Amino acid sequence: MADEPTNREIHSFRADSIVRWIIIGIEYAIVASLLLVAGDVLVHTVDRFLRYGHAFSDAIVAAIDGILVVIIILDIARTVFGHLRTAVFPVMPFIVIGILAGVRDILSASAHLTLSGPLSQREFYDTLISLGVGVGVVVFLLLGLLILRFSGHIDDDDVD
Repeated sequence: MADEPTNREIHSFRADSIVRWIIIGIEYAIVASLLLVAGDVLVHTVDRFLRYGHAFSDAIVAAIDGILVVIIILDIARTVFGHLRTAVFPVMPFIVIGILAGVRDILSASAHLTLSGPLSQREFYDTLISLGVGVGVVVFLLLGLLILRFSGHIDDDDVD
């Protein structure tokens, strides 16, 4: 008799199952919406690049920026989808996403410095500050990744 579940345990199990399926449905909707956003950004990036007009250097910078945004969005979608399959939410993919975002800022700032015309002193300093912040973020996140690796929380095989 002690092995049979009570009505309360049965209802609790059903409620837990319903909540779990709702959460899974929301997570799949998040992945689907991220994929739609990535596709939309990619289409608009290619469209803007093909209609660059007379500002080819600006079109190159915008295309690189848009493609890096798509890569970041797809990395986030892959991380969320991996969470669905393993029920684990690792920190390492978010560090990699942060590094990609920092590299994107560095590339945008350096492209702005090299491809744009003459800059005012204020614009030049703002771009240098943006470049310095991007480098700082990348270095900080790389240190975090190294700490994770040397602490034994990730293996060499886990890094993509």
